[in-house]
Amino acid sequence: MNDNGAPVLYAIVTGSPAARDIGKLVDLAQADGWDVCVIASPDGRRFIDTEALTAKTGHVVRSQYKEPDAPDVLPPADAMIVAPTTCNSLAKWAAGISDTLPLGLLVEAVGKGLPVVAVPFSNRAQLGFPAIQDAMRDLSEWGVTVLVGDDVYEQHEPGTGANHIHRFPWALAWRSLLDHPRLARPE
Repeated sequence: MNDNGAPVLYAIVTGSPAARDIGKLVDLAQADGWDVCVIASPDGRRFIDTEALTAKTGHVVRSQYKEPDAPDVLPPADAMIVAPTTCNSLAKWAAGISDTLPLGLLVEAVGKGLPVVAVPFSNRAQLGFPAIQDAMRDLSEWGVTVLVGDDVYEQHEPGTGANHIHRFPWALAWRSLLDHPRLARPE
Protein backbone atom coordinates (compact mmCIF):
# COMPACT_ATOMS: atom_id res chain seq x y z
CA MET A 1 0.00 0.00 0.00
CA ASN A 2 1.12 3.52 -0.67
CA ASP A 3 1.04 6.29 1.94
CA ASN A 4 -2.62 6.95 1.12
CA GLY A 5 -3.65 3.31 1.59
CA ALA A 6 -4.04 2.51 -2.13
CA PRO A 7 -2.68 -0.81 -3.37
CA VAL A 8 0.42 -0.50 -5.57
CA LEU A 9 0.81 -2.15 -8.96
CA TYR A 10 4.15 -2.47 -10.68
CA ALA A 11 3.37 -2.43 -14.41
CA ILE A 12 6.50 -3.94 -15.96
CA VAL A 13 7.32 -3.82 -19.66
CA THR A 14 10.10 -5.53 -21.57
CA GLY A 15 11.48 -5.09 -25.09
CA SER A 16 8.34 -5.51 -27.17
CA PRO A 17 6.61 -2.99 -29.42
CA ALA A 18 3.36 -3.75 -27.57
CA ALA A 19 4.90 -1.91 -24.59
CA ARG A 20 3.96 1.37 -26.27
CA ASP A 21 0.38 0.86 -25.04
CA ILE A 22 1.20 0.33 -21.33
CA GLY A 23 -0.84 3.45 -20.62
CA LYS A 24 -3.95 1.33 -21.23
CA LEU A 25 -3.06 -0.85 -18.25
CA VAL A 26 -2.23 2.21 -16.16
CA ASP A 27 -5.68 3.63 -16.92
CA LEU A 28 -7.45 0.38 -15.98
CA ALA A 29 -5.61 0.07 -12.67
CA GLN A 30 -6.01 3.74 -11.75
CA ALA A 31 -9.74 3.55 -12.49
CA ASP A 32 -9.94 0.84 -9.81
CA GLY A 33 -8.05 2.96 -7.27
CA TRP A 34 -4.58 1.50 -7.65
CA ASP A 35 -1.34 3.47 -7.50
CA VAL A 36 0.70 2.42 -10.55
CA CYS A 37 4.47 2.46 -11.03
CA VAL A 38 5.85 1.67 -14.49
CA ILE A 39 9.13 -0.21 -14.65
CA ALA A 40 10.80 -0.92 -17.97
CA SER A 41 13.67 -3.09 -19.05
CA PRO A 42 16.36 -1.15 -20.90
CA ASP A 43 14.96 -2.50 -24.20
CA GLY A 44 11.37 -1.91 -23.09
CA ARG A 45 12.18 1.73 -22.40
CA ARG A 46 12.75 2.25 -26.14
CA PHE A 47 9.03 1.73 -26.81
CA ILE A 48 7.46 3.93 -24.13
CA ASP A 49 7.04 7.64 -23.44
CA THR A 50 8.63 7.87 -20.00
CA GLU A 51 7.71 11.53 -19.49
CA ALA A 52 4.02 10.93 -20.26
CA LEU A 53 3.96 7.86 -18.00
CA THR A 54 5.66 9.75 -15.18
CA ALA A 55 3.03 12.50 -15.51
CA LYS A 56 0.20 9.95 -15.62
CA THR A 57 1.36 7.92 -12.62
CA GLY A 58 3.13 10.50 -10.50
CA HIS A 59 6.13 8.16 -10.31
CA VAL A 60 9.35 8.19 -12.25
CA VAL A 61 9.69 5.30 -14.71
CA ARG A 62 12.53 3.15 -13.41
CA SER A 63 14.67 0.90 -15.57
CA GLN A 64 17.91 0.58 -13.62
CA TYR A 65 18.83 -0.67 -10.18
CA LYS A 66 19.25 2.16 -7.68
CA GLU A 67 22.52 2.92 -5.94
CA PRO A 68 22.95 0.76 -2.81
CA ASP A 69 22.54 3.63 -0.32
CA ALA A 70 19.87 5.53 -2.27
CA PRO A 71 16.31 5.52 -0.98
CA ASP A 72 13.74 3.76 -3.13
CA VAL A 73 11.60 6.32 -4.97
CA LEU A 74 8.75 3.86 -5.52
CA PRO A 75 6.37 2.45 -2.92
CA PRO A 76 6.57 -1.33 -2.46
CA ALA A 77 4.42 -3.39 -4.81
CA ASP A 78 1.31 -5.25 -3.74
CA ALA A 79 1.10 -6.94 -7.15
CA MET A 80 2.84 -6.97 -10.54
CA ILE A 81 1.82 -7.34 -14.15
CA VAL A 82 4.59 -7.90 -16.68
CA ALA A 83 2.98 -7.10 -20.00
CA PRO A 84 4.25 -7.40 -22.56
CA THR A 85 7.04 -9.75 -21.72
CA THR A 86 9.43 -11.23 -24.23
CA CYS A 87 10.53 -14.84 -24.46
CA ASN A 88 14.00 -13.71 -23.43
CA SER A 89 12.63 -12.26 -20.21
CA LEU A 90 10.48 -15.32 -19.52
CA ALA A 91 13.45 -17.66 -19.86
CA LYS A 92 15.71 -15.53 -17.68
CA TRP A 93 13.00 -15.01 -15.05
CA ALA A 94 12.31 -18.74 -14.77
CA ALA A 95 16.06 -19.34 -14.42
CA GLY A 96 16.29 -16.74 -11.63
CA ILE A 97 18.48 -14.38 -13.65
CA SER A 98 18.20 -10.83 -12.31
CA ASP A 99 20.41 -8.88 -14.69
CA THR A 100 17.82 -6.10 -15.15
CA LEU A 101 15.67 -4.29 -12.62
CA PRO A 102 12.41 -5.80 -13.95
CA LEU A 103 13.81 -9.33 -13.72
CA GLY A 104 15.14 -8.72 -10.22
CA LEU A 105 11.73 -7.48 -9.11
CA LEU A 106 9.94 -10.41 -10.75
CA VAL A 107 12.26 -13.03 -9.26
CA GLU A 108 11.77 -11.43 -5.85
CA ALA A 109 7.98 -11.23 -6.33
CA VAL A 110 7.77 -15.00 -6.87
CA GLY A 111 9.89 -15.54 -3.77
CA LYS A 112 7.62 -13.24 -1.75
CA GLY A 113 4.48 -14.92 -3.04
CA LEU A 114 3.10 -11.71 -4.56
CA PRO A 115 0.33 -11.91 -7.15
CA VAL A 116 1.95 -11.69 -10.59
CA VAL A 117 0.44 -11.84 -14.08
CA ALA A 118 2.63 -12.31 -17.16
CA VAL A 119 1.46 -11.72 -20.72
CA PRO A 120 3.99 -12.65 -23.39
CA PHE A 121 3.95 -10.94 -26.76
CA SER A 122 6.01 -12.95 -29.18
CA ASN A 123 5.48 -15.04 -32.25
CA ARG A 124 4.18 -18.59 -32.35
CA ALA A 125 7.62 -20.08 -33.16
CA GLN A 126 9.39 -18.42 -30.23
CA LEU A 127 6.58 -19.24 -27.81
CA GLY A 128 6.68 -22.85 -28.97
CA PHE A 129 10.38 -23.29 -28.24
CA PRO A 130 10.77 -26.04 -25.59
CA ALA A 131 12.76 -23.92 -23.10
CA ILE A 132 10.14 -21.15 -23.31
CA GLN A 133 7.35 -23.69 -22.82
CA ASP A 134 9.24 -24.98 -19.76
CA ALA A 135 9.72 -21.46 -18.41
CA MET A 136 6.00 -20.63 -18.72
CA ARG A 137 5.04 -23.95 -17.11
CA ASP A 138 7.49 -23.39 -14.23
CA LEU A 139 6.30 -19.85 -13.64
CA SER A 140 2.69 -21.06 -13.60
CA GLU A 141 3.58 -23.77 -11.08
CA TRP A 142 5.20 -21.09 -8.89
CA GLY A 143 1.97 -19.07 -8.77
CA VAL A 144 2.37 -16.71 -11.71
CA THR A 145 -0.68 -16.34 -13.95
CA VAL A 146 0.73 -16.70 -17.48
CA LEU A 147 -1.71 -15.57 -20.16
CA VAL A 148 -0.67 -17.09 -23.45
CA GLY A 149 -2.10 -19.14 -26.28
CA ASP A 150 -4.73 -18.76 -28.95
CA ASP A 151 -7.48 -18.84 -26.32
CA VAL A 152 -6.00 -15.61 -24.88
CA TYR A 153 -5.30 -13.94 -28.22
CA GLU A 154 -4.24 -15.43 -31.53
CA GLN A 155 -0.51 -16.06 -31.57
CA HIS A 156 1.04 -14.48 -34.63
CA GLU A 157 3.49 -15.89 -37.12
CA PRO A 158 7.14 -14.72 -37.19
CA GLY A 159 7.59 -11.30 -38.76
CA THR A 160 3.95 -10.20 -38.31
CA GLY A 161 3.94 -8.89 -34.74
CA ALA A 162 3.35 -5.26 -35.70
CA ASN A 163 0.04 -6.28 -37.26
CA HIS A 164 -1.17 -7.82 -33.99
CA ILE A 165 -0.26 -5.27 -31.30
CA HIS A 166 -3.86 -4.02 -31.25
CA ARG A 167 -4.96 -7.47 -30.01
CA PHE A 168 -2.82 -7.34 -26.89
CA PRO A 169 -5.15 -8.23 -23.98
CA TRP A 170 -4.61 -5.35 -21.53
CA ALA A 171 -8.08 -5.69 -19.96
CA LEU A 172 -7.66 -9.45 -19.54
CA ALA A 173 -4.30 -8.91 -17.82
CA TRP A 174 -5.94 -6.51 -15.37
CA ARG A 175 -8.95 -8.77 -14.69
CA SER A 176 -6.61 -11.72 -14.18
CA LEU A 177 -4.70 -9.82 -11.52
CA LEU A 178 -7.92 -8.87 -9.73
CA ASP A 179 -8.88 -12.58 -9.78
CA HIS A 180 -5.42 -13.78 -8.70
CA PRO A 181 -5.68 -16.16 -5.73
CA ARG A 182 -2.78 -14.41 -3.97
CA LEU A 183 -4.31 -10.94 -4.15
CA ALA A 184 -5.10 -9.70 -0.65
CA ARG A 185 -8.73 -8.69 -0.42
CA PRO A 186 -9.96 -6.15 2.16
CA GLU A 187 -12.05 -7.75 4.89
